[in-house]
Parts: sequence; C-alpha cells; structure tokens
Amino acid sequence: MEKVVKGKAFAYGANIDTDQIYPGRFLDLTDPEDVGKHAMEGADPEFRKEFKAGDIIVASTNFGCGSSREHAVVTLKAVGVGAILADSFGRIFYRNAINLGIPLLVCPDIASVVRKGDVIAVDIATGKVVNETTGQTTQAQPLTGYVMNILESGGIKPLIKSQYGQA
Repeated sequence: MEKVVKGKAFAYGANIDTDQIYPGRFLDLTDPEDVGKHAMEGADPEFRKEFKAGDIIVASTNFGCGSSREHAVVTLKAVGVGAILADSFGRIFYRNAINLGIPLLVCPDIASVVRKGDVIAVDIATGKVVNETTGQTTQAQPLTGYVMNILESGGIKPLIKSQYGQA
C-alpha cells in the first residue's frame, strides 16, 4: 500500500448511500470488472468516464450509509479508488472498506476544503491532506495501528492468511 495517495478528487455531499455507490439492480453481477462498470452510478453518472485508478473520493457526512451490501465496496475497489475522505462514514461500509484494503479517513469539514477536480495528496499514515490545487492543508484523524496493519496487508483476508502461514 502506498503511504501517500495522490489523485484527482471526486467530491460529493452528505448521505451517499450504498445504492448510489452501486445500484441494487446490478447485484446479480459477480465479476469485479463488471461490478466496477457501475461504480457511483446512482450518485454521479459521469464518474466512470472521468475516474482514473488512484483518484480519491471526498464526501460530507455519512458516506456509505444504507444497506450493508458489500458490493458498494467491491465496486470502488474494482475501479482502484486510492482513498476515501469524509466527515463520517456508515459503520458497516467503513468496516467493509477497511477489510477489502481501501483507506478511509475521517476528515472533518473535508468537503469545504476540496472541490471536484482538485488534486489532493493524502498521507495515509499521518492523516495529512494537502490540496495541491489550492495549497490548503487539513488533518484527518490518524488511523489506528490495527487498521494500518490491515491496509498494509491489502485487506483482512491477506492479513489473516499471512498470520497463519497461508500466504
């Protein structure tokens, strides 16, 4: 895992739910590449045309609220989201994302510091966020050592496998 993630920001407001991240009508798809084709379709129909692997999602409060559907996280992993920064996250979404190895950082008022298209750099280990477009710097809550260990392992499954000698 890269300690510093740098990419273009895709900014959203409050209460982006799992159905907006990955619409339920596609739940029958199982291949990550097919799933990825519908990332953020319910919130931003242009997302897949503009998004590049490593780009960063920024949102206001409660990103990933709604159902506990893991597909929402799988689709973001499939397209290569570099990190997600928000004022707050839905609890189950947060845990699913960490388990799949996507860095999520709680960053108060991030939506007021970053606009769509800004280039931002996020130090995953320290939580420092630099908006390279505007020069503004802000601070996300640092991740715990336990969460960093999961992310550095590529997710919970690779971590557990390595701990039991099944890597």
